[in-house]
Order: sequence, then structure tokens, then C-alpha cells
Amino acid sequence: MEPARKLQPLTVVEEEKVEKKGLLGKFGSVKIGVVPLPLYIVIAAVVYFSAVYKLLPADMIGGFAIIIVMGILLGDLGMKIPVLKDIGGPAILALLIPSILVFFNVINTTGMNAVTQLMKTSNFLYLYISILVVGSILGMNRRVLIQGFTRMFIPLIFGTIASVTVGVLVGLLFGYDMKHTLFYIVVPIIGGGIGEGILPLSLGYAEVLGKSSETFVGQLIPAAVIGNIVAIVCAGILSRIGEKKKHLTGNGVLVKTKGGDGITEAATIDKPVDFPLMGAGLLIACSFFILGGLGNKFLGIPGPVLMIIAAAVVKSIKVMPAKMEQGAYHLYKFVSSCLTWPLMVGLGMLYIPLKDVVKIVTPGYAVVCTSVVVAMITTGYFVGKWMKMYPVDSAIVTGCHSGLGGTGDVAILSASNRMSLMPFAQVSTRIGGASTVILAILLLKLLS
Repeated sequence: MEPARKLQPLTVVEEEKVEKKGLLGKFGSVKIGVVPLPLYIVIAAVVYFSAVYKLLPADMIGGFAIIIVMGILLGDLGMKIPVLKDIGGPAILALLIPSILVFFNVINTTGMNAVTQLMKTSNFLYLYISILVVGSILGMNRRVLIQGFTRMFIPLIFGTIASVTVGVLVGLLFGYDMKHTLFYIVVPIIGGGIGEGILPLSLGYAEVLGKSSETFVGQLIPAAVIGNIVAIVCAGILSRIGEKKKHLTGNGVLVKTKGGDGITEAATIDKPVDFPLMGAGLLIACSFFILGGLGNKFLGIPGPVLMIIAAAVVKSIKVMPAKMEQGAYHLYKFVSSCLTWPLMVGLGMLYIPLKDVVKIVTPGYAVVCTSVVVAMITTGYFVGKWMKMYPVDSAIVTGCHSGLGGTGDVAILSASNRMSLMPFAQVSTRIGGASTVILAILLLKLLS
């Protein structure tokens, strides 16, 4: 047996090596999202210089490279910054920072073209929404689905009435004419977004008042953008309330049932991930979206609404094979966990026009917009509680009526970490928004 060796003290050179190794190890252990910091820096540099030298592909590859690099960084920062992380920080940063960069022309034409090709030409937003709507519906408890859709309209109706009433009254306090407040501040907030709300509104206003529709777009957009930001913050606060008072939230489940969690049904969640089934889930999601567009041609009902109805009917009558439901559900989980912050970067770059907001906003204007959203969400909370729904989740879904359409739904639900509520949010946005637009144009015509 060898005698025990005496421990020797480290030399100065050896100590420096250990210290350097420790520093390098710490640097390498830092992560941006799930990507190690050194690797992230290399990837970001490659994307940046490709854009600078106009070599970035103006297609899905270049678009994904930009929004993912920015998305994982802003999402990660939003989850770490004190206070901000409790009010939907990742969603706020992922939407507003890219919008600010575009406003100051920091992102060049090459980068903008790549993101535009991905978001608008390739329609990535609707692909994302289709996957979330179809996957969450097919993975949902059937009973909860039916009860949720039948009950959610009552908080939505009462919330809409409250938001209109409070908005007009607060507008009067700040010197706004009742008619101006209603048609140019309140209605744009609850109209269902830019594409589905503000653009049809501008056309309707133009026809009724005999002016060019372009003159109305700039007046309507600021209220919708501010309302969406307020709804995101409120969703983050509601999520925080749910964490502290767990009896007030279903964590993504709308209706209280004895069966408990409605989205994580055993048929889907307990199965291991099967990649070929996820591929089938992608096909199913695309097929439901296409079915909605086909139905729109013959029925005149918006395609996204028909997509939701079709998926809900298929789930309710149990005609979809369980394996296919599993694939659609796991694809939904993958997309919602990996592509939400990147998607919001693209939305912030293209759909949050700060130049229009800056022109028209005053403190009083911002207060009126805030009062509209707070009134709607507060009403959704208490009416939902009265309807035996989880009040936090009911308030969040009702609040989606004050978001920027599909863009707002993604931002609001991601801020509250409740992407499983997407089907209900889409109904709130699409049906609530379409009804608002029709009634507003008819009322304007009547008053004019």
C-alpha cells in the first residue's frame, strides 16, 4: 500500500488557469432562453451581418432567423426584469422593442423584407393561430369545451356594455365629445384588431361620412394599440393574482368541473411525443383553416370563426381518432412553447405602428383607453365568478375582446401563460369584434 501523498499548494500559474476555466465555465453556462450565450452571440452576429450586407434571404429562412434571435432574447429578459416579469414582461418587450426599432429605422430594408415575407406572404400568424386553436380544442376535455363556449358569451356581452359606458363617461371627464369617444376610441379597441376591425370600420365610416377611408385609419389605430398594451399588462397582473390565490384560476381552464383540468386529458397528455403524429397534427390544423376559408365563400361567415366551430363540432361528436388528437395537441404544445415570443417580434415589427400612436396620444386619451379595457376585464372577472367560471380565466378571455385581433390574443394569453384559452379568445375577438363593427357602422349611419 502506497503512503498517502502530501497535498501540494497550487502555483500562481495553476491558480490563474483554474480561475480562467471558472470564468469561461460561468460564461458558457449563461443561457439566452435555452441557447448557451457564446453560441447565441455567434448566431446573432451571423444574422446581423447577413442583414447588413444584404445577404439575408428574403423568405421564411431569413424571417425566422431574425424573429427567433430577437424573440428568445426579449422573452428571456422579460422573464427576468423585476416588476416587468409580473405584468407580462416577455410579451410587452417582444412587441414594443421591435416596434420602437422600426420606428427609429434601426432595422434595415433587408431585415424588414425577410420578416414581411414570413409574416404576411407566408401568413405565419394564421398558421400559428390554426395550430393553437385546433390543437387546444382537440386536446381539451369535451365537457369543458361545450360548457366554456356556452357560458363565455355572458361575460363578453356584459363586459362590452361596461366598456362602452365607462369609456364614454371617462371621455366626457377629459373633454371628449361622446360621439367622438364612442366611434374613435372605444369602438376601435373592441373592434377585433386592425385587419378584421379597423380596416372595415374605416371603410364603413368613409361610406357614411363621405370621406376617404385612409383618413380614418390613422385616427383609429392608436386606441387599438394602447388598448392592447393595457390588456397585456392586465393579463399579467391577473396571472399574478392567480398564482397567489389559486382558487380563483383554472390555469387555462375556463369552467369549474369536478373532473379538474380540462386541457390535459389523459388521452393526450399522458402519451409520449410521437413526431409522425405531430406531422399529422400539422396537416389537421392546416385542413381546418382551409375548411374555414372554403365555408366563408358559401356562408359568408369569417373563416377563422368557421375553423373554431368545425374543430369544436368534431371534438364534441368524437369523430377524430384519438391518435390524431394526440398529434395535434403535442404540436400545439411545441409551437406555443417555442414560437410565441418570436411571433410577437414579427407582430411588433409589422402590426404595431408607433408613428400613428405618437401623433394622436395625450394623457387624457391614454386614460380613456385604459378605462375601456379595465372596465371590460373587471366585468368579465365578476360576471365569470357569478357564472361558476374561474374568474381570472374568464377575465382574461373577456379582455381579449379589447386586443388587436389574433395578434392581441397571442400577446394577452402569452402574458398570462394561458395559451390553452386560444379557442375562447378567438371567439371573443372574432365574434365580439365583428358584432361591434356592424353595430358601430349602423349606429353612425343612424346618428349622421
